[in-house]
Amino acid sequence: MTKNTRTPGHSPKLTKLHKLSVAGVATLGAATLAFSLAPSHTQTTTSDAAISAAPVAFSQQPIKNVQASVTDQQAGASLKTQAIEAQKKSADAAAKKAAENVRKVQAASRSVQRPAIETVAMKTYATKTYAAQTATTKTYANNLDGWIRQSLDIMKRRGIPGSYNGLHRNIMRESSGNPMAINGWDINAINGIPSKGLLQVIPPTFKAYHVPGTSWNIYDPVANITAAANYAADKYGSMDNVNSAY
Repeated sequence: MTKNTRTPGHSPKLTKLHKLSVAGVATLGAATLAFSLAPSHTQTTTSDAAISAAPVAFSQQPIKNVQASVTDQQAGASLKTQAIEAQKKSADAAAKKAAENVRKVQAASRSVQRPAIETVAMKTYATKTYAAQTATTKTYANNLDGWIRQSLDIMKRRGIPGSYNGLHRNIMRESSGNPMAINGWDINAINGIPSKGLLQVIPPTFKAYHVPGTSWNIYDPVANITAAANYAADKYGSMDNVNSAY
């Protein structure tokens, strides 16, 4: 057995490998110690600087998509508004056209009704006229009774007073009922305007008091009676008040 020959105070000689190992351990230890002794804010600052220095990359795709979506919504809202306005304009135009059609129909209806009313009025007038004509063309006997009655109907329409008895009485005194009677001896005859007809009327009086609708022939019985009655109404109030030459 070999004896231990190490002398106190002397270390055995280190090999190159041992030196390198020791150096590595020492370096690692120093680094560890330095790390543990460094203040905590140093690490934070370094980390913040590193973070802030690092470029931040954002994707533009989501923003573009959002913008496109908003644009699409706005476009859709605009189109919807335009569609509503177009529908409103169309509805207004349709309402206006409908009102115009109603107005035209009403106008046409009034124009159709008006002639109908006028036609009815004309028919009514025609009926009245026919009735008047029928009254004037009523058939009367061609004798003294018929002449007096026809004259009385005309006098009634013209508002000329007189009665059957008043006319008949004066006719019989003046001409005895002869429509062709002529007075050739009184003052009128002397003056060249003799009295003529049933009621012995002179031509100027007959002309002045002639009643429209009757004949202008002084010898016509109805025309003579009616003109004489008109004259008597103006001078005496009625032929009924005449009892002698007038």
